[in-house]
Amino acid sequence: MITTANVGLLFVFLTVFQSYSITAFTFSPHFRSVRNTRLAKRKTIGKMATANDFSGGDPSLILTTNVDLGDQKLNIMKECSKAIAKNLNKPESYVAVSITDNASVIFGGTDEPAALGCVYSIGALNIENNGGLTKDVTELLEPFGLPKDRIYINFFDIARENCGWNKRTFAG
Repeated sequence: MITTANVGLLFVFLTVFQSYSITAFTFSPHFRSVRNTRLAKRKTIGKMATANDFSGGDPSLILTTNVDLGDQKLNIMKECSKAIAKNLNKPESYVAVSITDNASVIFGGTDEPAALGCVYSIGALNIENNGGLTKDVTELLEPFGLPKDRIYINFFDIARENCGWNKRTFAG
């Protein structure tokens, strides 16, 4: 039964998570993709990989910061797009970047310059690629007064059936 109290609690819950640039949407695909990735691996054992198994993508970066990127925002977005394509070895034509600057962000209990990012990709996420992309994005943000120890970037491997584009999912 939906009551005013339940709606109020939901609003508080979403508000708290939005202040960290994390929403309920962020959690859902990640946990489902872990399960779906395991299931997909079980189903494909013994099958020969084809080019179609590795095509496609959806590398995207959603970045929120409390600093003002000014007239350099578009350039930073373009450089992030190149860094994603390079580090994840994906065509840049598939890369999407969204940056929200001048946002309300706290990190470590203070509102000093900080940034929170989420990278979503169908595959291509691993320790080397994630580390390289984190380094590149951090180096792009440091000139704006963002210290390297106040930037979080989370990486989420999305199952092909959980990523829609062009009126369908990448699974078909």
